[in-house]
Order: sequence, then C-alpha cells, then structure tokens
Amino acid sequence: MIKKFISELVGTALLVFFGCGTAVAVNTYCTNVVGLTFPFTLLIIALAFGLVLVALINTIGKVSGCHVNPAVSLAMLIDKRLDILDFIVYVCGQVIGAIGGAFALKAIFEGETSFAANGFGKLSLLPITTTQTVALVVEAILTFVFVLVVLSATADKKNENPSLVIGLTLTLVHLFGIPVTGTSVNPARSIGPAIVAGGDALSQLWVFIVGPLIGGILAALFFIFIIKNKDEEEFEEVVEFEDVEEEVEELPPVRKVARKAPAKKTTKKKAE
Repeated sequence: MIKKFISELVGTALLVFFGCGTAVAVNTYCTNVVGLTFPFTLLIIALAFGLVLVALINTIGKVSGCHVNPAVSLAMLIDKRLDILDFIVYVCGQVIGAIGGAFALKAIFEGETSFAANGFGKLSLLPITTTQTVALVVEAILTFVFVLVVLSATADKKNENPSLVIGLTLTLVHLFGIPVTGTSVNPARSIGPAIVAGGDALSQLWVFIVGPLIGGILAALFFIFIIKNKDEEEFEEVVEFEDVEEEVEELPPVRKVARKAPAKKTTKKKAE
C-alpha cells in the first residue's frame, strides 16, 4: 500500500512539474525571448503533458497503475478495479504530490504568478467565450474522452503497452482545452497550482474538481454498460465456439469397416 501511495505522490508531482512547468517556461520566457507564436507554444505544452504521462506509465505504472489523477481513480473504483481504501490512498497521494510539484515550480520560477493554474473568464485565453458553465462542460467532456481511453486501453489484455495511446489522448485534449480553460481533466493537477497561485485561481478551483469528476463518472458508466458488455458478449461467443470445436475433437474417430462380399451359394443338382 505504501509503495502505491509513494508512486502516485511522486508521479503526480512530476506530472505537474513537467507539464505545468513547461507551460510556465514557454509562456513566460520562450514567447518573450524567442518570439514563439501561440500555435507552437500550444503544441509544446500539449506534448509535454502527453510525454511525461507516457514516461510515468512505463515506470510507476508497474507499481500503482499510474493513475496520477483522481478522476481516473474514481473511474477505476466504479469499474471495481480499485477498492475504497486504495482509492483514498491514491487520491491523497495525488493531491499531496500535485501541491509539492507546484511549490517546486514556485521555487524555480521567481516572480511567476499563475503557475499554469486553470481558470475561466479573465483567467482564460478566451475570456468572453469561457464562462463558468462553458468551463464546467468542457472539462467534463475532455475528461470523459481521456478517462474512457484509459479504461479501454488498460482493459485490453492484448494491448501490452497502452502508454502511447493514453499519452497521445492527453495531448489531444490539451490541444483543445488549453485556449479554453488551460486543460485540467485532473483535479489534483488543478489543486496544486491553484493553491500556489491563490486569488481567482483558488476561487474558481471547484469547477476544475467537479468537471473532471463528472467526466470520470460518465466515462466509467459508458465503459461498463456499452464497451465492457460488448466485449464480454464477443468473448462468450468465442468461448462457445471453442467449446464446440473441443467437443468435435473429442469425438472418437470413425472406423472404416470393410464389408465382405456375400458368399456365393452353391447348389447341388438334384439327382434325377
């Protein structure tokens, strides 16, 4: 249990450190010094989050499964891959790790104020479009997509390395969400930077906790009642077909019996 707690703590800290750290570095320094335009910074930040998740899945994934996200852990709990005690341990580790990662960024980037905290309204790149309701809906949808991929990719036993598809999905949702909310899809990732940044980021934090959790719940239900049931039906059909084959193979071989030609009847002539 303690190993899982430490793995989730360290993993979430690194996710915040590299993901949010890249956002801070790119937006604060690269844009001003190098003159990178928004499309390039958007791609760099999205890839940073995706790549660090790929790295984490291939390391701590062997210990805890590398959830590093309370929304993912909640979905795993609903799908009965996680018990309630593990869920509490995972979420505690994730939140503590995210706060630690955010404070590490504060120590490095002196004078920074946002620390890539999520937000809507004036804290968004689209302040007129991104209202509180829009932010809540967008976060729920993006988290739904991400968590659904996580559940499906990790449930497929034939998929020996699901890290790539999960990491690319996280990159995808960031490409859409960064201009709108900064992209949370992870309550822990939002809690850390919001606590360090304070102010409006902290007052808006509830949206980036509730939205992802709703998305995670919906993803778990969709996976259980739509995708998982379909997989089980197909599996049962395959098993039934294999059982029929085994029964056929177990039948005794057919023996060929040679038929003897009927003996010719000889008749003796009656004596006249």
